[in-house]
Amino acid sequence: MTNVTRTSTSHYEVQKTRRAKFIEDWRNNHRTVIRVEDVEMKETSRGLISGGYIGPDVDKPTRTMDAAVHEISPGITSGIHRHSWDAMMYCVGGFGWTEIDGQRINWGPGDSLHLPAWAWHRHGNEGKEQARYMSFSSEPFMEILGFAILEDEGDADVSKLPGRPNFTEAVSGNDAYARRIRRLAGEQQARRTGRLHTPWEELEFLQTPRGTRTTFLLDRATGYQASGITMAMFEIAPGRRQSMHRHPGEAWLYVVDGKGHSFLGTEPDNGEDHEWEKGDLIIVDHFLWHQHFNDDPENSARVVRIHMFDTVLETMRALCDPLVLFEEPPDEIRNAQAGDLSTIRWPEVRRPSWP
Repeated sequence: MTNVTRTSTSHYEVQKTRRAKFIEDWRNNHRTVIRVEDVEMKETSRGLISGGYIGPDVDKPTRTMDAAVHEISPGITSGIHRHSWDAMMYCVGGFGWTEIDGQRINWGPGDSLHLPAWAWHRHGNEGKEQARYMSFSSEPFMEILGFAILEDEGDADVSKLPGRPNFTEAVSGNDAYARRIRRLAGEQQARRTGRLHTPWEELEFLQTPRGTRTTFLLDRATGYQASGITMAMFEIAPGRRQSMHRHPGEAWLYVVDGKGHSFLGTEPDNGEDHEWEKGDLIIVDHFLWHQHFNDDPENSARVVRIHMFDTVLETMRALCDPLVLFEEPPDEIRNAQAGDLSTIRWPEVRRPSWP
C-alpha cells in the first residue's frame, strides 16, 4: 500500500463533527414543558384544526414520537388518509367518531383509540360542540428508518381504496426462511385483529406503591397490537406526589386535569422544578431523575403517559446491558417518597372535559 500525504479531512473527522453537531442541536432544542397556550392551531386541508406540541413539523425535533392536538368542528367530516406508522388518540373534549378501515367508532372525552399502520381513517363530528383529541405517533422513528409514507385520498369512499399491504400466509417447513414467513404472518395477523378502542366507562383505576392510581389506555396487556407505543393514565391525589425514577428515551406526559410541578435532575437531589397545568405537555427524555407533584390540596391531577418502552427503550436496554437504563430508588426510599398510602382519599372518577 502506498503512503499518501493527507490533504483532505478523513471520514473520522467528518463523522465526529456531524455527531457532535447533532447532539448539540438536540440539547439546544430540548423542551421540558410545552404550554398549551403556545400551541398554534391552524386549519388543515383535511378539514381539521390542528396544532403541534412537539415533532419535526413544528420545528421541535424528536427521534421516536410526536404529539399534536386536533379539533373537529360541528358538521365536519375530515378527509381520509393512512400512513406507515401507528398513531394513538386520546379524546379530551366533545363527542365525535372515527372510521378505521370502514369501521366506525363513536367516542367521547376520556376514550382512547389506536390507528394502526396502513389503516385508512377519517374523523367526524355530528354534535353541536367542538370535539378535541390529542394524537401521538411513531412517525419520527419510521422516518429515521426511511419507512415513513403517507397517502391522502381526500373524500374517497374507503371501499374504493386499496387494503393494507399483502403478506404471505404461513407455510410448512423447519428451515429459517419458512420459519420467518410463519413468524411474520402471525405478527401481521395479530396486528390486524388488535383492539382499537377503550371507552372511558371500561377504565379501572388501581392504586400503586408509587403513590398514584393508574389505568391502561392502550397496551399489549389490554389487547392492543401497536408498534411499541403505549398509553396509560396516572392520577396523583390532592397534595400528594409520585415516587422518583429515571429512564432514557422520549416520554410524553399530557396533563388532562390539575396543576403541579415536576422535578427533573441529573441526581435525585440536583435538579430543577417545572410547573405545569391542564393541557400542557411534559417532556422527559434525558435519563433524568424525575418526580411529579400535585400542587392542588383539594383536587387530583391526571396525566396521560406515552412512550415506546416496548420497542426503542427495550432495544436500548439490551444493547447497553449490563448498564441499567430503568432505575427506581430502593423500596424504602420509594415508600417514603410516596407517603402513607392508607391516608390517600381518592376523589370520584369523572370524565375529562375541555376547556
